[in-house]
Amino acid sequence: MRILGVVVALVLLGVTGCQSDVSGKPEPDGDEFVVKDGSRLRFRPVLTELPPRPPGPATGSAANRQTTDPAEQQAAATALDCSKGPDPLDGGDDPALPLITCDREEGTKYILGPAFLTGADLSKANAQLDSRSGGTIIGLSFTPAGAKTWADWTAANVGKQVAMVLKTRVLTAPMIQSAITGGETQISGKFTLPEARQLARDIAGG
Repeated sequence: MRILGVVVALVLLGVTGCQSDVSGKPEPDGDEFVVKDGSRLRFRPVLTELPPRPPGPATGSAANRQTTDPAEQQAAATALDCSKGPDPLDGGDDPALPLITCDREEGTKYILGPAFLTGADLSKANAQLDSRSGGTIIGLSFTPAGAKTWADWTAANVGKQVAMVLKTRVLTAPMIQSAITGGETQISGKFTLPEARQLARDIAGG
């Protein structure tokens, strides 16, 4: 299932934002996932997105993949090859430092900023039917503390991408459409309901 090929161009829509008419009705069975262990998921701002290279083993040490120097970041991103195998840095990144990494499916590379939220700031994720388009959306519910941080960050970063990173690999990197308040967020895009369910499950920590 090539989820990332579908979701990298998604748009995050705040339920109380300028596109609040986007809504969804949850499917009855198996579509809501409560976050039990949020330690593996991190929200990081996208600083740079680079096209994928041919598949190959991941290279580059933990040190140069978390450098704060822009020139070294670019060099590390250029050297990094993405594969579907284990990432040597898997789950061992420092959330307070930038991260050079890949998505899980397409091999798109990213230079990401320090994490500003974790999965512990989410309470649940779900897959929904979009009553307007007939497509599917991912719904995220934040904790009260997470909702405040998310609202402040999205207000300051409209038009920019945010990466949801699970164990150093990017699950999705949608664009912020508007300031998102109220603690509820939707990710909309062209994906099937099974793909939406899998992404919601992954965001919730499996």
